[in-house]
Amino acid sequence: MKIIKLFLIFILFSLLTFLTQIGGIALLISFLTFRFIEKKITKYWTRISAKVVSFILIYLLFVFAFVPILAKPFGRVPLPVFQDHYLKPANIWTCLLNRNYVKPQLKEIALQVAMDMNKKFPGVTVNYLDANFPFIDRFPLFPHLSHNDGKKLDVSFQYNDYLNQITNEVPSWIGYGICEEPKEGEADTPKLCDQQGYWQYNLLHNLLLKDNENTFAFDAIRTKQLINLFTDRSEVSIVFIEPHLKNRLGLKSSKVRFHGCYAVRHDDHFHVQLK
Repeated sequence: MKIIKLFLIFILFSLLTFLTQIGGIALLISFLTFRFIEKKITKYWTRISAKVVSFILIYLLFVFAFVPILAKPFGRVPLPVFQDHYLKPANIWTCLLNRNYVKPQLKEIALQVAMDMNKKFPGVTVNYLDANFPFIDRFPLFPHLSHNDGKKLDVSFQYNDYLNQITNEVPSWIGYGICEEPKEGEADTPKLCDQQGYWQYNLLHNLLLKDNENTFAFDAIRTKQLINLFTDRSEVSIVFIEPHLKNRLGLKSSKVRFHGCYAVRHDDHFHVQLK
C-alpha cells in the first residue's frame, strides 16, 4: 500500500507540475499541514476536505504572492489578473494556472496596444490568452510548441454581440476553439492540414462545445487594427494567423505569417512573438 500511495503522489505531483509548473511544489509543502490535520480531525471526509482546502490555499498563496517575485530573476512578469489599462485575461484560469507570464518588454507592448485600441474604439479591451510559465526556458506549456521563453503571447480576436454591439467577452470559455472559418473561395488551410494527417490541428475546434458561436460576431475592422498595432512595434518579430484571415483582413506586414500544420489552427486567436 505504501508503494501505491507513493506512486499516486508521484503521478499527482507530475500532473500538477505539468499543468501549473509550481503545483507540485505546493503539494509537497501541503504535506506539512496534512500531518497537523490528521492529528486534529478524526472524521474521514472532513479530513479529506480540510486537506484539499489546505492545498488550494497554499497554491493560491504561491500564485499571487510568491511566484510574481520569484519570476523576476527569470526575466518574466505576470500580465494583469484583472483589467489594467484595458488589458485583461479572457479566462481567469490563465492566471490561476500561471500561464500569464511574459518578458517585461512584451507586457509593456501589450498594455500600450490595449490603450491605443481603447483610444480608437472607446470601451474596447484587449483579451489575452496563453502566454508562458513563470520559470525556466523550454519548460513546455501544453499544447503550445513555442510558449516557453517569455516571448510569446496569444491574443483574442475582437467581437460584437448578437445585437452587433461591441463586446469585451469571447465566444469560448477557454478563449480557443471557436473559429472564424474560411469562406467560399478562401484558402482552407484547416482542411488541408487535416487531410495531410495533422490530427492536432483541429483538435480544440472539434472537441469544444459551440453553444455561444452564434451569439458572437467576428469584428474584422477592430481585429485588423489590433494586429497592426502589434506588427507596428519594432520589438515584435512574428504574428501567426491563418492565411485566409490574413488575406481577408488585408494584413500587409511581412511579420504576419502562417505557422505550419504541425501547430494548431489560428483562426480563433492570433499569436504575437518578440524578437
